[in-house]
Amino acid sequence: MGLMRLQMKRLSRARLSGLLGVALVVIAVVALGLSQIASVSAGQRSLSGGPATTTPIKHIVIIFQENVSFDHYFATYPYALNPAGEPQFVAAPGTPSVNGLDSALLTNNPNLANPSRLDRSQALTCDQDHRYTDEQKAFDHGLMDQFVQSVSGGSCPDKSIVMDYYDGNTVTAMWNYAQGFALSDNSYGTTFGPSTPGALNLISGQTHGATPATLAGTVANGTVIGDADPTYDACSHGTTIALSGTNIGDLLTAHNITWGWFEGGFAPTSTSGGQIVCGATHQNIGGATVTDYIPHHEPFQYYQSTANPNHLPPSSVAMIGKNDQANHQYDLTNFWQAVDAGHMPSVSFLKAAAYQDGHAGYSDPLDEQHFVVNTINRLERTADWKSTAVVIAYDDSDGWYDHVMGPIVSQSNDATADALTDPGLCGTAKAGAYEDRCGYGPRLPLLVISPYAKINFVDHAVSDQSSILRFIEDNWSLGRIGNQSFDALAGSLTTMFDFAHGGRAQPLYLDPTTGEPTHA
Repeated sequence: MGLMRLQMKRLSRARLSGLLGVALVVIAVVALGLSQIASVSAGQRSLSGGPATTTPIKHIVIIFQENVSFDHYFATYPYALNPAGEPQFVAAPGTPSVNGLDSALLTNNPNLANPSRLDRSQALTCDQDHRYTDEQKAFDHGLMDQFVQSVSGGSCPDKSIVMDYYDGNTVTAMWNYAQGFALSDNSYGTTFGPSTPGALNLISGQTHGATPATLAGTVANGTVIGDADPTYDACSHGTTIALSGTNIGDLLTAHNITWGWFEGGFAPTSTSGGQIVCGATHQNIGGATVTDYIPHHEPFQYYQSTANPNHLPPSSVAMIGKNDQANHQYDLTNFWQAVDAGHMPSVSFLKAAAYQDGHAGYSDPLDEQHFVVNTINRLERTADWKSTAVVIAYDDSDGWYDHVMGPIVSQSNDATADALTDPGLCGTAKAGAYEDRCGYGPRLPLLVISPYAKINFVDHAVSDQSSILRFIEDNWSLGRIGNQSFDALAGSLTTMFDFAHGGRAQPLYLDPTTGEPTHA
């Protein structure tokens, strides 16, 4: 009997040991399974949220407009005249001031004329002179006192208009966006000069590497200082130029990040003699008919690696932002096709049809307001808005007066093109530096509109056009362009964001006609 009890105990212990072993195995299997499930779940979350980013921003949309200096739009911010019959603007309590025009600059300006306020009836103006050399002359060693003599437009009967500005009764939407989100008053064109250099600096931080290496008024010492159409664009006209080197599109493609440049009028309207015709047009508020597509406003077409010469459409909506025959260059309508289908590209550059791009001479701030407001209103209603940042930026100043000279981070000594510090001089160029990249150039408006933007905030940190490039590089861990690209020097845009508090800025819906807030 005792032997039987002993055997029963041993058997019970063996069973218990076996059960414990099985239990441990089960626990291990369950733990492994949970770990794998967690891993898969994390992978799905990463997939659904898009590529990994260093900030909560999964989508950046750059609205790249035309030809506005900071003072031209924000000289008296946040104080508007508010005459009867115009949209009203009253700043929220505690609104910070900007480095704008004080009473001395308004009434005793060192230029040949004092700045004057333009109202909504004066939205259509003549175009000013914004050439590389002439803008340097206007700055006059930093005295900022030669605007009337140096950059007033040749088509302008009244040369003093170059000094003038709008306030919150005309550029009402821009002022309201500054109230709800973040505005910089210390951002600059990367170099002096017109549209093409500004657009190239946005996407590559680089205006050097042009072919041909010399083109009167347009290319000097292999550097772009003026406007010419891109070589890799069948809608280009006249003498064209091409750029070598790397741009942000190349980096995004190499890292499998979806992206695209979307421009009004990019889709061909017909063919003539086997050549595509970019013939879409619209009328501006003055009734003038304006061709939508301007080739020298499309910077990726200068680079063979990122060009879509024949403006081929995407092979499908699902391929917008990805590699196919369109090569990431699209009509503006393709952007909304992608958004409506639920796959907005990670990086999108939006270029308005010309009549809405804000360029004096053929566009104006009221037509521009329709484009900007309608775009942002629509984006704010998407599911992606919670992880989106919109940057409103400009290609150049058009020559409009601004009283601030930025830091000169790039010097140049071109005897025929430079004139900032003396004839033929923009400081003293460093050994090995590319010539004809004198900059920073004129001060330009820059706004960040996002749930993560700081609210009613004015940023005073120095930035330039290539700061947008740098933000993209840093957010998606792409690395730098290299080859003396300005991205290596650019100030950060992160000072305009508040990533610590979970995206507190609320959507702001505006009326595209008045620029005033609506109820959605």
